[in-house]
Amino acid sequence: MSQTERIHQIVSLLEASRHPVPIARLLDELEVSRATFKRDLDYLRDRLGAPIVWRRGEPGRPGGYLLEGVHDGPGFGLHGLWFNQSEIYALLSMHRLAASMQPGLLGEQSSSLLARITHLLGSADDDPQAILSYIRIVQSATRRRPSPWFETVARATLRRRRLDLAYYTRGRDATTQRQVSPQRLLHYRENWYLLAWCHSAADLRLFALDAMRDVRPLKTGARRVGEKRLANALGRGFGIFGGRASRRAVLRFSSEAARWIADEIWHPEQRLAHDGGALILEVPFTHPRELIMEILRHGESVEVIAPTDLRDAVRDQLQRSLSNYRG
Repeated sequence: MSQTERIHQIVSLLEASRHPVPIARLLDELEVSRATFKRDLDYLRDRLGAPIVWRRGEPGRPGGYLLEGVHDGPGFGLHGLWFNQSEIYALLSMHRLAASMQPGLLGEQSSSLLARITHLLGSADDDPQAILSYIRIVQSATRRRPSPWFETVARATLRRRRLDLAYYTRGRDATTQRQVSPQRLLHYRENWYLLAWCHSAADLRLFALDAMRDVRPLKTGARRVGEKRLANALGRGFGIFGGRASRRAVLRFSSEAARWIADEIWHPEQRLAHDGGALILEVPFTHPRELIMEILRHGESVEVIAPTDLRDAVRDQLQRSLSNYRG
């Protein structure tokens, strides 16, 4: 019997009993030595946070182990079970993030979180390590190098402290000094971003952590921005470069591309309509940058119908791309 199977069996035995389970019964059921049982017990308590306690015996009833509080709620949660699509994606995403977490802000907690998620992925008949090898989340977006400033930025965000930072803007190929009040840390397409109040611009700005060249925490408290304004900044438009969605892009996909696009969700408030064999997709947006990148990915299979300035911007980029191949 593997440790995973023993862990599940221990929890099942303790959850099924309203009275302390004697150690003799546990050893007999598991067919293991006291030393092995002790290791499993320590793992359940220390790594998975199981509230297992020892209760002294009473007249006519021997002492034993008890899973405290499980009969007042849904249980400890290591039953043999499987997950639906969204649950398995969430667990695997959390596992991937916890596994890639560098020592620092969360320290030892990350290893306990990783152990807990690993066992949640398993069941009485499934080895969680095997599940992790059978099911993977393959990221299509490019992952940038880890930022050396992540811990500094995260601490300032949690502790509501300002940051002084040098920020490299790739579009202008320029580095500027900024003082910012962190508001939200965002993980988007394999990259980390900081939504912060920029005291130079007197407005909310989005900063990529990998573009920070130097970061210094300040003792000054961060300026607080209202939840409504933060929600508007993150936006309901396409992509992360949000703001309040004030415009709608109308895209026409070829009949061949429509077979795939019809099943894709570009935005929760998108609209779909059929035009013969073609497909018309409408999505709300504010800033066109990320939307243009997504449109260009579909090449000749898509045409921007509206608005005119978005159509012109896509056409100009295509013409500049074509110029690379002339001659």
